[in-house]
Amino acid sequence: MAATYDFPSDLLAGQEELHQVRAELSALLKRLPWSVEPLDGFSDEGGWRKIERPASPGWTEDEQAEVDKLRRREHELAVFVSTHRYWAELTGADRVHARSQLKHAHEGTADAAQDGQ
Repeated sequence: MAATYDFPSDLLAGQEELHQVRAELSALLKRLPWSVEPLDGFSDEGGWRKIERPASPGWTEDEQAEVDKLRRREHELAVFVSTHRYWAELTGADRVHARSQLKHAHEGTADAAQDGQ
């Protein structure tokens, strides 16, 4: 049977927010133009695969600010989660396994919430 861990609520909340921020950042980056700065489009058929990009208008100042804000928050949360005092209680393989469990802890709560509906 796999070990279970009693994660502190602030660590669980930090990990959950980290997942949310990463999802929000990923969605934002997919919506934005491919280039931060305005650039002409190009087509390169000489490589091992064809690459084409349309002209990019670049990102607006607001878009750049939003990406910067999300990246800063992602970094803060990653540092908080990875340096949390809880990890000092575990050693070696237990710490590695617990970290893996924490990354997926939100999946269990989501499943439980769906079962309760």
